[in-house]
Amino acid sequence: MPAFDATQISTIALFCKAAELRSFSAAAEVSGLTPASVSRAIKRLEERLGVRLFARTTRTMRLTHEGELYWQECRQALEQIAEAERAITGQQKVPSGLLRISVGTLYANYRLLPVLEAFTSAYPQIELELSLSNRVADIVEEGYDLAIRIGTPQDSRLVVQKLEDATLGIFATPGYLARRGVPQQMDELAGHDCLQFILPSTGRAMPWLLTLPDGQPLDYQFHSRLRLLDDAQGCISWGLAGGGLFQTYHFIAAPALARGELVEVMQDHGGRARQFSVTYPQNRHLSARVRAFVDFLLTRLRHSE
Repeated sequence: MPAFDATQISTIALFCKAAELRSFSAAAEVSGLTPASVSRAIKRLEERLGVRLFARTTRTMRLTHEGELYWQECRQALEQIAEAERAITGQQKVPSGLLRISVGTLYANYRLLPVLEAFTSAYPQIELELSLSNRVADIVEEGYDLAIRIGTPQDSRLVVQKLEDATLGIFATPGYLARRGVPQQMDELAGHDCLQFILPSTGRAMPWLLTLPDGQPLDYQFHSRLRLLDDAQGCISWGLAGGGLFQTYHFIAAPALARGELVEVMQDHGGRARQFSVTYPQNRHLSARVRAFVDFLLTRLRHSE
Protein backbone atom coordinates (compact mmCIF):
# COMPACT_ATOMS: atom_id res chain seq x y z
CA MET A 1 0.00 0.00 0.00
CA PRO A 2 1.39 3.50 -0.85
CA ALA A 3 2.80 5.70 1.89
CA PHE A 4 0.21 7.56 3.94
CA ASP A 5 0.22 11.32 3.29
CA ALA A 6 -1.85 14.49 3.72
CA THR A 7 -3.81 13.78 0.54
CA GLN A 8 -4.98 10.49 2.02
CA ILE A 9 -6.20 12.28 5.13
CA SER A 10 -8.17 14.73 3.01
CA THR A 11 -9.73 11.88 1.07
CA ILE A 12 -10.62 10.05 4.28
CA ALA A 13 -12.22 13.21 5.66
CA LEU A 14 -14.26 13.49 2.46
CA PHE A 15 -15.28 9.85 2.75
CA CYS A 16 -16.41 10.40 6.37
CA LYS A 17 -18.51 13.37 5.32
CA ALA A 18 -20.15 11.36 2.51
CA ALA A 19 -20.78 8.48 4.94
CA GLU A 20 -22.30 10.83 7.50
CA LEU A 21 -24.58 12.54 4.98
CA ARG A 22 -25.20 9.38 2.89
CA SER A 23 -24.77 11.51 -0.21
CA PHE A 24 -21.89 12.46 -2.50
CA SER A 25 -23.75 15.59 -3.57
CA ALA A 26 -24.31 16.75 0.00
CA ALA A 27 -20.69 16.04 0.89
CA ALA A 28 -19.59 17.98 -2.17
CA GLU A 29 -21.77 20.96 -1.25
CA VAL A 30 -20.44 21.29 2.30
CA SER A 31 -16.87 20.71 1.12
CA GLY A 32 -17.00 23.21 -1.75
CA LEU A 33 -16.41 20.54 -4.39
CA THR A 34 -18.30 19.05 -7.29
CA PRO A 35 -20.13 15.71 -6.89
CA ALA A 36 -17.95 14.27 -9.63
CA SER A 37 -14.76 15.12 -7.77
CA VAL A 38 -16.10 13.53 -4.60
CA SER A 39 -17.06 10.39 -6.54
CA ARG A 40 -13.58 10.17 -8.07
CA ALA A 41 -11.90 10.60 -4.69
CA ILE A 42 -14.01 7.85 -3.12
CA LYS A 43 -13.32 5.57 -6.08
CA ARG A 44 -9.56 6.08 -5.67
CA LEU A 45 -9.90 5.30 -1.96
CA GLU A 46 -11.82 2.09 -2.71
CA GLU A 47 -9.18 1.06 -5.22
CA ARG A 48 -6.40 1.72 -2.73
CA LEU A 49 -8.14 -0.34 -0.03
CA GLY A 50 -9.31 -3.06 -2.40
CA VAL A 51 -12.88 -3.00 -1.02
CA ARG A 52 -16.18 -1.33 -1.83
CA LEU A 53 -17.12 1.28 0.75
CA PHE A 54 -20.51 2.25 -0.68
CA ALA A 55 -23.26 0.23 -2.36
CA ARG A 56 -24.84 2.60 -4.86
CA THR A 57 -27.91 2.44 -7.06
CA THR A 58 -29.62 5.14 -9.09
CA ARG A 59 -31.83 5.96 -6.09
CA THR A 60 -29.99 4.99 -2.93
CA MET A 61 -26.54 4.90 -1.41
CA ARG A 62 -25.52 2.99 1.68
CA LEU A 63 -22.33 1.91 3.36
CA THR A 64 -21.17 -1.65 2.86
CA HIS A 65 -20.17 -3.66 5.91
CA GLU A 66 -16.53 -2.79 5.23
CA GLY A 67 -17.50 0.83 4.67
CA GLU A 68 -19.30 0.98 8.03
CA LEU A 69 -16.28 -0.42 9.87
CA TYR A 70 -13.91 1.93 8.05
CA TRP A 71 -16.14 4.94 8.79
CA GLN A 72 -16.28 4.19 12.53
CA GLU A 73 -12.52 3.88 12.77
CA CYS A 74 -11.73 6.85 10.56
CA ARG A 75 -14.01 9.33 12.23
CA GLN A 76 -12.49 8.41 15.60
CA ALA A 77 -9.03 8.96 14.16
CA LEU A 78 -10.00 12.33 12.66
CA GLU A 79 -11.54 13.39 15.94
CA GLN A 80 -8.32 12.50 17.75
CA ILE A 81 -6.40 14.66 15.30
CA ALA A 82 -8.84 17.52 15.93
CA GLU A 83 -8.51 17.03 19.68
CA ALA A 84 -4.72 17.12 19.41
CA GLU A 85 -4.90 20.40 17.48
CA ARG A 86 -7.27 21.88 20.04
CA ALA A 87 -4.96 20.74 22.84
CA ILE A 88 -1.83 22.44 21.46
CA THR A 89 -3.68 25.64 20.48
CA GLY A 90 -5.52 25.97 23.80
CA GLN A 91 -8.94 25.55 22.22
CA GLN A 92 -9.69 22.54 24.44
CA LYS A 93 -10.61 25.03 27.17
CA VAL A 94 -14.00 25.39 25.48
CA PRO A 95 -15.59 21.92 25.12
CA SER A 96 -16.97 21.45 21.62
CA GLY A 97 -17.72 18.89 18.95
CA LEU A 98 -19.88 15.80 18.70
CA LEU A 99 -20.53 13.64 21.77
CA ARG A 100 -22.02 10.20 21.02
CA ILE A 101 -23.65 8.49 23.99
CA SER A 102 -25.18 5.03 24.42
CA VAL A 103 -27.69 4.64 27.27
CA GLY A 104 -30.54 2.31 28.23
CA THR A 105 -34.09 3.53 27.72
CA LEU A 106 -35.18 3.71 31.36
CA TYR A 107 -32.13 5.60 32.59
CA ALA A 108 -32.28 7.88 29.58
CA ASN A 109 -35.94 8.83 29.94
CA TYR A 110 -36.13 9.14 33.71
CA ARG A 111 -32.64 10.22 34.68
CA LEU A 112 -30.58 11.57 31.81
CA LEU A 113 -32.93 13.41 29.45
CA PRO A 114 -34.56 15.50 32.22
CA VAL A 115 -31.19 17.10 33.07
CA LEU A 116 -29.71 17.48 29.58
CA GLU A 117 -31.14 20.95 28.99
CA ALA A 118 -28.89 22.23 31.76
CA PHE A 119 -25.88 20.59 30.08
CA THR A 120 -26.65 21.86 26.57
CA SER A 121 -27.19 25.37 27.95
CA ALA A 122 -23.86 25.28 29.77
CA TYR A 123 -21.99 23.89 26.72
CA PRO A 124 -23.59 25.33 23.58
CA GLN A 125 -20.69 24.24 21.35
CA ILE A 126 -21.19 20.53 22.09
CA GLU A 127 -23.42 18.45 19.81
CA LEU A 128 -25.18 15.48 21.39
CA GLU A 129 -26.11 12.25 19.62
CA LEU A 130 -27.85 9.74 21.90
CA SER A 131 -28.60 6.10 21.23
CA LEU A 132 -31.45 4.99 23.51
CA SER A 133 -31.42 1.21 23.48
CA ASN A 134 -31.33 -1.74 25.86
CA ARG A 135 -28.90 -3.46 23.53
CA VAL A 136 -25.43 -3.43 25.08
CA ALA A 137 -23.38 -1.68 22.43
CA ASP A 138 -19.63 -2.18 22.09
CA ILE A 139 -18.75 1.47 22.52
CA VAL A 140 -15.16 1.01 21.32
CA GLU A 141 -16.10 -0.83 18.12
CA GLU A 142 -19.18 1.29 17.43
CA GLY A 143 -17.51 4.64 18.00
CA TYR A 144 -19.38 5.94 21.05
CA ASP A 145 -17.62 8.43 23.28
CA LEU A 146 -19.24 7.05 26.40
CA ALA A 147 -22.05 4.88 27.70
CA ILE A 148 -24.16 4.57 30.83
CA ARG A 149 -24.55 0.99 32.00
CA ILE A 150 -25.96 -1.05 34.88
CA GLY A 151 -23.21 -2.46 37.06
CA THR A 152 -19.46 -2.36 36.49
CA PRO A 153 -18.59 -3.60 33.00
CA GLN A 154 -15.61 -5.97 33.06
CA ASP A 155 -13.83 -4.65 29.98
CA SER A 156 -10.15 -3.76 30.17
CA ARG A 157 -10.61 -1.28 27.33
CA LEU A 158 -12.93 0.90 29.41
CA VAL A 159 -12.66 3.39 32.23
CA VAL A 160 -15.62 2.94 34.60
CA GLN A 161 -16.91 5.56 37.04
CA LYS A 162 -19.81 4.94 39.38
CA LEU A 163 -22.73 7.34 38.98
CA GLU A 164 -25.13 6.14 41.66
CA ASP A 165 -26.74 3.21 43.45
CA ALA A 166 -30.38 3.34 42.37
CA THR A 167 -32.67 1.75 44.96
CA LEU A 168 -35.52 -0.54 43.94
CA GLY A 169 -39.03 -1.20 45.19
CA ILE A 170 -42.13 -3.24 44.35
CA PHE A 171 -45.14 -1.19 43.31
CA ALA A 172 -48.77 -1.50 42.27
CA THR A 173 -51.79 0.75 41.84
CA PRO A 174 -54.28 1.21 44.69
CA GLY A 175 -56.94 -0.33 42.45
CA TYR A 176 -54.94 -3.50 41.86
CA LEU A 177 -54.20 -3.88 45.57
CA ALA A 178 -57.86 -3.35 46.46
CA ARG A 179 -58.80 -6.22 44.11
CA ARG A 180 -55.99 -8.63 44.86
CA GLY A 181 -54.78 -7.75 48.34
CA VAL A 182 -51.50 -6.32 49.62
CA PRO A 183 -48.66 -8.89 49.73
CA GLN A 184 -46.52 -8.91 52.84
CA GLN A 185 -44.28 -11.95 52.36
CA MET A 186 -42.45 -13.43 49.38
CA ASP A 187 -44.55 -16.60 49.36
CA GLU A 188 -47.60 -14.45 48.69
CA LEU A 189 -46.19 -13.28 45.35
CA ALA A 190 -47.19 -16.57 43.72
CA GLY A 191 -50.84 -15.53 44.06
CA HIS A 192 -50.31 -12.20 42.30
CA ASP A 193 -49.80 -10.97 38.77
CA CYS A 194 -46.10 -10.08 38.76
CA LEU A 195 -45.00 -8.24 35.63
CA GLN A 196 -41.80 -9.80 34.35
CA PHE A 197 -39.18 -8.27 32.08
CA ILE A 198 -37.19 -10.53 29.75
CA LEU A 199 -33.64 -9.32 29.15
CA PRO A 200 -33.07 -8.87 25.40
CA SER A 201 -29.36 -9.66 25.75
CA THR A 202 -29.91 -13.13 27.25
CA GLY A 203 -33.57 -14.01 26.72
CA ARG A 204 -33.82 -14.68 30.44
CA ALA A 205 -36.17 -13.11 32.96
CA MET A 206 -34.70 -10.34 35.10
CA PRO A 207 -34.93 -11.37 38.77
CA TRP A 208 -36.39 -9.12 41.42
CA LEU A 209 -33.78 -7.99 43.93
CA LEU A 210 -35.17 -8.69 47.40
CA THR A 211 -33.89 -9.03 50.96
CA LEU A 212 -34.58 -12.00 53.24
CA PRO A 213 -35.77 -11.47 56.85
CA ASP A 214 -32.21 -12.12 58.08
CA GLY A 215 -30.90 -9.35 55.85
CA GLN A 216 -29.38 -11.61 53.19
CA PRO A 217 -29.91 -10.58 49.55
CA LEU A 218 -32.04 -12.77 47.29
CA ASP A 219 -32.29 -12.61 43.52
CA TYR A 220 -35.92 -13.73 43.30
CA GLN A 221 -36.49 -15.88 40.22
CA PHE A 222 -40.06 -16.62 39.19
CA HIS A 223 -42.22 -17.50 36.20
CA SER A 224 -45.08 -15.21 35.28
CA ARG A 225 -47.84 -15.42 32.73
CA LEU A 226 -47.33 -11.68 32.12
CA ARG A 227 -44.01 -11.05 30.39
CA LEU A 228 -42.53 -8.15 28.42
CA LEU A 229 -39.53 -8.17 26.11
CA ASP A 230 -37.10 -5.55 24.81
CA ASP A 231 -38.18 -2.47 26.80
CA ALA A 232 -38.72 -2.41 30.57
CA GLN A 233 -40.82 0.73 30.16
CA GLY A 234 -43.63 -1.66 29.23
CA CYS A 235 -43.66 -3.09 32.78
CA ILE A 236 -44.00 0.40 34.22
CA SER A 237 -46.80 1.42 31.85
CA TRP A 238 -48.60 -1.88 32.43
CA GLY A 239 -48.22 -1.55 36.18
CA LEU A 240 -49.50 2.04 36.16
CA ALA A 241 -52.56 0.78 34.28
CA GLY A 242 -53.28 -1.66 37.12
CA GLY A 243 -51.87 -4.75 35.45
CA GLY A 244 -50.01 -6.11 38.45
CA LEU A 245 -47.01 -5.82 40.74
CA PHE A 246 -43.73 -4.66 39.25
CA GLN A 247 -40.24 -3.82 40.47
CA THR A 248 -38.59 -0.61 39.39
CA TYR A 249 -36.34 2.17 40.66
CA HIS A 250 -37.52 4.70 43.20
CA PHE A 251 -36.43 7.53 40.92
CA ILE A 252 -38.99 6.27 38.38
CA ALA A 253 -41.84 5.58 40.80
CA ALA A 254 -41.43 8.70 42.98
CA PRO A 255 -43.74 11.06 41.02
CA ALA A 256 -46.56 8.48 40.81
CA LEU A 257 -46.11 7.68 44.52
CA ALA A 258 -46.43 11.37 45.37
CA ARG A 259 -49.64 11.63 43.33
CA GLY A 260 -51.09 8.53 44.96
CA GLU A 261 -51.12 6.59 41.69
CA LEU A 262 -48.80 3.90 43.07
CA VAL A 263 -48.23 2.22 46.40
CA GLU A 264 -44.98 0.56 47.47
CA VAL A 265 -45.41 -2.89 49.00
CA MET A 266 -43.14 -5.40 50.77
CA GLN A 267 -40.79 -2.67 51.95
CA ASP A 268 -39.40 -5.03 54.62
CA HIS A 269 -37.95 -7.04 51.74
CA GLY A 270 -36.46 -3.99 50.00
CA GLY A 271 -33.23 -2.10 50.42
CA ARG A 272 -31.58 -3.48 47.29
CA ALA A 273 -30.09 -1.31 44.55
CA ARG A 274 -28.41 -1.52 41.16
CA GLN A 275 -25.31 0.46 40.36
CA PHE A 276 -25.19 2.70 37.31
CA SER A 277 -21.82 3.61 35.84
CA VAL A 278 -20.52 5.84 33.09
CA THR A 279 -17.89 4.22 30.88
CA TYR A 280 -15.56 5.49 28.18
CA PRO A 281 -12.60 4.06 26.23
CA GLN A 282 -9.37 4.33 28.20
CA ASN A 283 -7.03 4.25 25.23
CA ARG A 284 -8.56 7.34 23.68
CA HIS A 285 -7.58 10.92 24.44
CA LEU A 286 -10.13 12.14 26.99
CA SER A 287 -11.65 15.07 25.20
CA ALA A 288 -12.82 18.20 26.96
CA ARG A 289 -16.42 17.43 26.06
CA VAL A 290 -16.27 13.91 27.55
CA ARG A 291 -14.68 15.27 30.70
CA ALA A 292 -17.31 18.03 30.91
CA PHE A 293 -20.17 15.55 30.49
CA VAL A 294 -18.84 13.08 33.08
CA ASP A 295 -18.25 15.87 35.60
CA PHE A 296 -21.74 17.24 34.93
CA LEU A 297 -23.37 13.84 35.53
CA LEU A 298 -21.44 13.15 38.72
CA THR A 299 -22.29 16.56 40.15
CA ARG A 300 -25.92 16.55 39.07
CA LEU A 301 -26.75 13.04 40.24
CA ARG A 302 -25.00 13.42 43.59
CA HIS A 303 -26.97 16.57 44.28
CA SER A 304 -30.25 14.81 43.42
CA GLU A 305 -29.73 11.87 45.78
